[in-house]
Amino acid sequence: MNILIGGAWPYANGSLHIGHLAALLPGDVIARYYRAKGDNVLYVSGSDCHGTPISIRAKNENKSPKSIADKYHAEFKACFDKLNFSYDCYTRTDDEHHKNEVRRILKELSDNGLIYENKVEQLYCEHCNQFLPDRYVEGVCPHCGSIARGDQCDNCSSLLDPLELSDRRCKLCGNEPVVKEGKQLYFALSKFEDELREHVEKSKGKWRVNAINNTERYIKEGLIDRAVSRDLPLGIDIPIEGFEDKKVYVWIDAVLGYYTVSKKWGEENNKSWEDFWNEESVSYYIHGKDNIPFHSIILPALLSGIGCKKKPDRIISSEYVTLEGRKISTSNNWAVWVPYLIEKYNSDLLRYFFIANAPEKRDADFSWREFIKNNNGELLGAYGNLVNRTLAFSKKYFDNKVPEGNVEEDIKVNIENLYKSVGEDVEEGNLKIAIDNIFSFIRNINKYFDEKAPWIGIRNNIDECKNTIYNCCFAIINIANILESFLPETSGKVKQWLGCNENKWSIIDLDGSTEIGDFSVLFERLDTKLIDEELEKLKR
Repeated sequence: MNILIGGAWPYANGSLHIGHLAALLPGDVIARYYRAKGDNVLYVSGSDCHGTPISIRAKNENKSPKSIADKYHAEFKACFDKLNFSYDCYTRTDDEHHKNEVRRILKELSDNGLIYENKVEQLYCEHCNQFLPDRYVEGVCPHCGSIARGDQCDNCSSLLDPLELSDRRCKLCGNEPVVKEGKQLYFALSKFEDELREHVEKSKGKWRVNAINNTERYIKEGLIDRAVSRDLPLGIDIPIEGFEDKKVYVWIDAVLGYYTVSKKWGEENNKSWEDFWNEESVSYYIHGKDNIPFHSIILPALLSGIGCKKKPDRIISSEYVTLEGRKISTSNNWAVWVPYLIEKYNSDLLRYFFIANAPEKRDADFSWREFIKNNNGELLGAYGNLVNRTLAFSKKYFDNKVPEGNVEEDIKVNIENLYKSVGEDVEEGNLKIAIDNIFSFIRNINKYFDEKAPWIGIRNNIDECKNTIYNCCFAIINIANILESFLPETSGKVKQWLGCNENKWSIIDLDGSTEIGDFSVLFERLDTKLIDEELEKLKR
């Protein structure tokens, strides 16, 4: 089977924080799982280098937008590498291949009668002497009364037009903009309403509930045509006569990235990228809930407009992450930044925490107390302890080899069931349940070790002792194999220590007398003093 996995494209205007990590991490787990199953996987994403936030930061820092985008694109790649994200292609929206493809698609949509000119009222800042892009405008949301950007309200997820906001202000200078008439190009999104309604109905049970509810709300309210051109200094030039001085609206540009990067990957690797975009393939889109309509409505409509009938099969849209009980605020520096985390903490600890505490169905809170507790309790106390004491026992009493033994039937059945249930949960995007079940099994094997008491058996029943340790080793290598999609670094080490180079989603057999490689502690204990230290840093 061909599996396309698209991770959301972060704006290259600032460092990633824990909210980004929690939203994007499921994509890598799903990609690794399907590869282990033997399916063909194309896992893609990139940095959004055209977003208005980049222009704003560049202006504030008196730098070029490209220098800002270059800095954070490089930083993103370093973070994803350190966290062992296994993208097949991670690119950027200012890549020439992407820009050419977006222009080609826009021209094709225009030729198909789906793009038209429209006279519109726009906000103009007389102080800055320019028409204001949506994100240059801030005001009060007409639906919930919160402070919102000109394109979307983060509080109630409403898609907005800047003119809908009250108490409008230019984000560059703080002055109130005036209304002027201008012309823009619009995409006939309303023509796809029936088609999209039918697809949403078919997707119930396959998309996260927030994606279904959010998308149904937009369709029920009636889809309205969306602007595809903007008066921007940064972005892709419009390839349509009379609009050459304008740029492609950034969300049209970014969501088309999944399609354009697939084509780029195919051309560069001489592989059939089209196989991942036919109706027999399975597609996943991984992002935060504020990005839902762009993936569930705008992307499939744009693709349908150029004859591509492939629509999202699975939408894995996360809720928000709060920090110590408060909403993350990058402007107030109330955030924990990914570059800091990856330098100080084990990558698998980060992966474990944001999977086991994932905002899958409701907002989840990051607290330093729980973070340290998860490391010392689950990773060190359960997984690390099981591996270390089993291998240490083998080293001491069985010449550093896995002793001869026979797999106990209930252990084998439980492992077979674990492959099945975890696989189903991963495919459905229920990663929190999946990792909880894996660690429940780890605790059961620890209990088995305790009940069998091999430290007593080594003195008075050597055969039973050997069988106990063999079963623990058999369980460990399969736990590591299942966990490799979630915790690739440490689980890969465990498999290597037990002489396994296989990557498959089925039981791994273990021969008695297998030589155990040089092993070490999987996870270090973290001093609880770190809780207060990290909280102090956060408050400062």
